[in-house]
Amino acid sequence: MTSTPGCRLLGFAGFSGSGKTTLLRQLVTLLCQRGLRIGIIKHTHHDVEQDTPGKDSYELRHAGAVQCLLAGPGRSILTYENPLPQEPELALCLSRLDTARLDLVLIEGFRDAPLAKLEIHRPALGRPLLCRRDAHILAVASDRPDLEAPVPVLDLNDAAALAGLIEQWYRAGRLPAVPG
Repeated sequence: MTSTPGCRLLGFAGFSGSGKTTLLRQLVTLLCQRGLRIGIIKHTHHDVEQDTPGKDSYELRHAGAVQCLLAGPGRSILTYENPLPQEPELALCLSRLDTARLDLVLIEGFRDAPLAKLEIHRPALGRPLLCRRDAHILAVASDRPDLEAPVPVLDLNDAAALAGLIEQWYRAGRLPAVPG
């Protein structure tokens, strides 16, 4: 399906409120239309619950199961409990994906991870540019494309152009492969 073998990674870094998730929603649609099989890892600092109290899977998990796979014909959901509440490790998160069935994993958060990233930056938030201290940032997407930065600055509001650039990076082998 693609000319680049193996699954590749691209991180999205930026401060809260910069628009990472909004942009990712657009990019996933556009990249899928270009024939790429996309996976997502989204970091959160909050506890998450995707199940419903009273449902069998919820009750079985809360009875003590440390992993629960709810398998359905159209969708399956894997939930696993962390033995100690701690920040998730990106490598462990990646190991839980079936990357053989993906071309590209887009990673939101994990801001300090050593992987190729697109920085999302809005100067109005008053936060510093991450690319000034992170050599893994390939470009910045900003609502101020005239911004001075040590990497290319792209228009945050032009998702189609950003999708084209990401596809170009992917096909050129500029994005790192999933470790394995």
